[in-house]
Amino acid sequence: MPLQLNLLHEEILQQRQRQRDPLKLSIYAGIGLAALLLLNYLWTGYRVLDSKRHLTGVQGEWAKVEPKVTAAQKRAEELNGIISTTKTLDTLIDRRFYWAPLLEKVAHCVTPNIQITSLEGAVEDDKGITITLDGVAGGREPRGVAEDFRQLLLEQIGKEEPSVKVEFKALEDLDTTVSVGGNNVTTAHFVVMVGLDPFPKPAEAAPSERRSKPKKEDS
Repeated sequence: MPLQLNLLHEEILQQRQRQRDPLKLSIYAGIGLAALLLLNYLWTGYRVLDSKRHLTGVQGEWAKVEPKVTAAQKRAEELNGIISTTKTLDTLIDRRFYWAPLLEKVAHCVTPNIQITSLEGAVEDDKGITITLDGVAGGREPRGVAEDFRQLLLEQIGKEEPSVKVEFKALEDLDTTVSVGGNNVTTAHFVVMVGLDPFPKPAEAAPSERRSKPKKEDS
């Protein structure tokens, strides 16, 4: 077997050591890391520019649409105001009270021996309709005539208003006499209160009671 001599052994060893030098490896690693950071920076910058471009486009579109949106909001507010006013007017129309039919019933109940000297009517939200009739009843028994008048009012008005109440606020005999049918009869002064609610509020439903389950008895 022939003998081989490697005269470049030392140079090859030095070259390998230089290739394995930690400082060079660190430099190479640093260069690679810097390259990665540069790429990341460039990618991030590109995304930021793209986002700014998209934002600019959206702002431009919003600038075109904003006047229409503002006008639509104002129009919506106007329509809501009109709807609210319409609902209020509808409520007032639905809850208006016609006095003529009621006064006509009162007039039909006035007999020749009844004289109404004063009539007052009022509409109150919490009490409904109230009418005060101040008058004079004449007859052999004027109190009975006044009572018949009260009963007749209750009957006639109650046909259409079941909630009506007709009560005496005052009833007293007078010393004066009047002529009814050619006869002089005694008189009585009366004040009749008529109260009714033509628009009663619906009764509130009572909250349902929870039924508790019966407890099982311990055996």
